[in-house]
Amino acid sequence: MGQRLLLNSEAESLCIGEYSDIAVSTMQKLGFSNVINQRFISFNKKNFDQYREFSFDFVLAKDLVKVSVPALLVFEVERVLKPNGTGALLLEFDSDGVYSNNNNNINMIRIASQISSLLRFSTIVHAGVVNNHGLVVFKKKSISESVIESENKSSSLYHDDLPEDCKSVNFTKPLIKLMEPLVKERSYEKKTTYLPKFKDVSSGKKNLVYVNIGGEYDWFPESYPIDKEDFNVYFLHYNFSIMLSHVKGPRVTFVYHPELNENLKANVADTEHMDHYLGEDEEFDLVAWFKETVEDADFVVLMMNAGKVEMKFLKDIYENGVICFVDELFLNCSESGDGDSCMDIYNGLRSNGVFVHQWWNNELHQGSHQGE
Repeated sequence: MGQRLLLNSEAESLCIGEYSDIAVSTMQKLGFSNVINQRFISFNKKNFDQYREFSFDFVLAKDLVKVSVPALLVFEVERVLKPNGTGALLLEFDSDGVYSNNNNNINMIRIASQISSLLRFSTIVHAGVVNNHGLVVFKKKSISESVIESENKSSSLYHDDLPEDCKSVNFTKPLIKLMEPLVKERSYEKKTTYLPKFKDVSSGKKNLVYVNIGGEYDWFPESYPIDKEDFNVYFLHYNFSIMLSHVKGPRVTFVYHPELNENLKANVADTEHMDHYLGEDEEFDLVAWFKETVEDADFVVLMMNAGKVEMKFLKDIYENGVICFVDELFLNCSESGDGDSCMDIYNGLRSNGVFVHQWWNNELHQGSHQGE
């Protein structure tokens, strides 16, 4: 009955182990309706490939001492738990060895310490002996707690606080926990939670601005709840042909920015060709241009790649507070081995209230109209 204090009757639960069907039957008798089991005699990570990260509210694992590499089982239990989910490891004591009946409580302290060292995003909340079995219970941290206490906090976006009067972030920070979870690999079934689901931007009199920096394909999510024709669009790119093939319409402005091409080499012919669009020969201040473009807008969507130029721009607008004019951010990031990892960047932004989505491989988010 104690479990019902931790879980509601509809909690998605998984029972693991050779006789896990008995645990499922017991939980169902107690009123839990969403319980399944994963039965195995010898543990193999492939047993868990069918379960996505953040799948269950509660996971009960037995037979920990019977698997060849107990650490892998602990890792998998933690991986499939949702933030704030509960994991329980049931240990069967042997008549001999470290799990003997002698000094069970002392052994449990040592075992709990070993398990704690394997947990990356969870905290042990109970360790003891129940009916001649050892029981270790841990609780997975919330997303914000995991972000703050993750092993890699190298991103500068963790450490710099935004201004107290940062209007966009003050609105979106309480909504971060309602966003789609961050994932290390693209999920084609993931539905994106767009900001207009929570914010009314439907008025025809509002100034809606969309800025795309460095995108190479079609430049607006088809599933977005606001029609792209309702936006004033600014498309920044180094490839002049993008303007000819993608940028059309009276409310679309193309801004040529050759520095976005990291492989750019000076070419006199190219410069002469672009004189008409570049105007006077002076350095283009991307941050100043962006601030001037969006500061009077009612709603701003920014979509960008995470190249060197773009990341410098992102850190600049974060540090000087210009990001406070951005309501919703789509960021396409791929690991390069240089600087912060992509997950650090996403987590750093979200931990400070920036409503940022993962934008995969320059492709559009697909899914239902979450904002409707």
